[in-house]
Amino acid sequence: MDFKDYYATLGVAKSSSQDEIQKAYRKLARKFHPDVNKDPSAEAKFKEIGEAYEALKDPEKRKRYDHFGSAWKQAAQQGGGTPRWQNIDFDFGPGGGAQGFEFDLGGSGFSSFFDMLFGGERQTGPGFATEFRTGRGDGGRRVGADIEAPITLTLEEAARGGKRELVLTDPATGERKIVTVTVPKGLKPGQRIRLAGQGREGSGGGERGHLFLKVDIAPHPRFRLKGRDLHITLPIAPWEAALGGEAVVPTLNGDVKVKIPAGATSGTKIRLRGRGYPRSARSDEKGDLFAKMEITVPQTLSEKERKLFEELAKVSSFDPRA
Repeated sequence: MDFKDYYATLGVAKSSSQDEIQKAYRKLARKFHPDVNKDPSAEAKFKEIGEAYEALKDPEKRKRYDHFGSAWKQAAQQGGGTPRWQNIDFDFGPGGGAQGFEFDLGGSGFSSFFDMLFGGERQTGPGFATEFRTGRGDGGRRVGADIEAPITLTLEEAARGGKRELVLTDPATGERKIVTVTVPKGLKPGQRIRLAGQGREGSGGGERGHLFLKVDIAPHPRFRLKGRDLHITLPIAPWEAALGGEAVVPTLNGDVKVKIPAGATSGTKIRLRGRGYPRSARSDEKGDLFAKMEITVPQTLSEKERKLFEELAKVSSFDPRA
């Protein structure tokens, strides 16, 4: 497993605070998000940034990364000790989004691979395939184990649903099988997609188990998902806050023009009903989108702008601290 310097990926020092790491991530994610940056390499860069932020955003995860490097997830599953495996590649196939590992999902090849990887013990958590639901059927037939593996979707993918291709690989033979997965719209983190009959092979003629894909949603550079509502920060200029005006608010289904009320303050929220996240796969209803206004001042001023602000300061009786 090659070492990945997540601090370098985010362009921060190892001594950076959690707040500095979050700010760096948001800036880079906004720059390289595939919906914003059309460069062919932007999507890969966006995934690298998300992977780095996943390891560094939480102090406990960050501590494990600082100690174990790129194997921080696996080390956590080993109780903090040295990982018992190396050079395992996971790949969820075309379309990206998953934290790619390759798994053999059936037959004797999987059994030996799973035992080699984990010493015969079952491991759970991000980055691992987990076996469960085994049983003996009639006449000695044994039902194959169900398997659970993680898959990460972008917010847009999770909201709209659709088809994804999943590549299943037998490490013993190298044989690859492509399975088409239907992702229901409106999935939430922690929910699972079942692929019937794609788990471990049964014995004695028993049926195969199932493959469960446990969903996670990657952080988005603009939207924050809370329940079924979406939240976004809407920067506005001081004169827009004072005089009112119009602004364009992005949504998952295109831009929407909204009115800024005169006298708006930072923290004022505009509610767009039905512009949030789908309530379920079987309904066209959606949550709401909340745009929280944030007054932003120019970082540099032209000579004319400076004179106008100075004139305003002279004539205005407004005291924000009164």
